Amino acid sequence: MKKILFTIAVAITFTTGTILTGCQSSAQKEDAAEQKVEDAKEDLKDVQQDANTEAQKVATAEEWKAFRSETEIKIQNNQKRIDDLRVQLNKPGKTLDPLYAKRIETLENENNELRMRMDNYEKSQTDWEKFKMEFNHDLDELGRSLKDFTVDNK
Repeated sequence: MKKILFTIAVAITFTTGTILTGCQSSAQKEDAAEQKVEDAKEDLKDVQQDANTEAQKVATAEEWKAFRSETEIKIQNNQKRIDDLRVQLNKPGKTLDPLYAKRIETLENENNELRMRMDNYEKSQTDWEKFKMEFNHDLDELGRSLKDFTVDNK
């Protein structure tokens, strides 16, 4: 009989201990959930940082050389077109108003700014894809402005 009582007492003690240690309080569950959320946020930040690093590729030497030669040609062509417009502006017999002179000045400043941006990028070389996209867009806009210079959209 003592043996049975002893076995039951041990079983009840073991069961109670298992239940008490196996169950978490709501505060412990909340802390565990907050920790999981923090871990997930850190993982997300790491993934985003890796994606940003991948997106900010630097141009290879060959890419940069090809891009630079293409854009130099476009910038030189723009400068020739601006010089032609200046010649037209100063031709005897043709009087273009000062507004045209100011527009030519603005276009020349934009062309020079593009040349400076390219030189500045060559020194820093960060975020190649973004630079290339923005630079090409601005260069194309300047080319359209020069092409449509004498067109009056009024």
